[in-house]
Amino acid sequence: MLKLFTDTDCDITPALAAEYGYSLISMPYAIDGKTIYPYEDFDTFDARAFYDQLRGGALPNTSAISREKYLETFEPVFANGDDILYVHFSRAMTATFDAMDQAVAELKERYPDRRFYDIDTKGITIVSYAIVREVGDQILSGKSVEEVLEWARTEVDKFAIYFFADDLKFFKHSGRVSGLAATMGTLLGVRPIIYMNSEGKMISIGSERGRARAINRLLQYVDELGENVSDHRVIVGHTDAPEIAEEVAQRLQEKFGGKLDLETVVVNPTTGGHCGPNGVGICFHATHR
Repeated sequence: MLKLFTDTDCDITPALAAEYGYSLISMPYAIDGKTIYPYEDFDTFDARAFYDQLRGGALPNTSAISREKYLETFEPVFANGDDILYVHFSRAMTATFDAMDQAVAELKERYPDRRFYDIDTKGITIVSYAIVREVGDQILSGKSVEEVLEWARTEVDKFAIYFFADDLKFFKHSGRVSGLAATMGTLLGVRPIIYMNSEGKMISIGSERGRARAINRLLQYVDELGENVSDHRVIVGHTDAPEIAEEVAQRLQEKFGGKLDLETVVVNPTTGGHCGPNGVGICFHATHR
């Protein structure tokens, strides 16, 4: 049999993972000196409480999980005679997948008949969420792992994400965004516009003064790059900014009609700590990223 895995950096909750048969790997973050594993140390993510901590001055840190953790996670599956497909967030953003590769190499020596497949979503949060769900849909429909991998070779790069942050200090702290001016643009009402490129890296591609202009910029990218948008899920993600996310969702529905497969998702804490509160983004199917 084939066992599916994904991780919490893809915004997948335990309930949604169970619908598809995914096992969920928890990606940790540390806040106030305490390391927390989402959906292991808590059952439900309290987004308001978490992002209020950030509003109060907390600056979270993230860390890779160990080779041993991957061994503990994957070995029981191989020992049971099953193969693995892991749909995960971007390799380019972390060293955790080096540890995973080491663990998988060791396990393949122990279980030479077993197969390990992975799909790098080249993203994080809502773009990974969209791809994880599309892969899950295909597996549930009866497609083989080979068919899904072939789909991913071209389609992963057609899921675009564009978003804005409300406060540059979180990105400055994490150091995860290329091309971001090291200035406190919040003081001037400037919001950086960021996307994830085909290498799986977060890149700043400009900024807008004021929230309204930032929203317009996101919608402009949907207009310019969108391809068969209505044939795929459109995801609006936010870091505890439900009113802004609702405005973006309404404008998307006005453009594409009420039949648009639109979801609004709260960004997970491990990723949200890089962006900070009051950020909003859109994931959509595009000609390219």
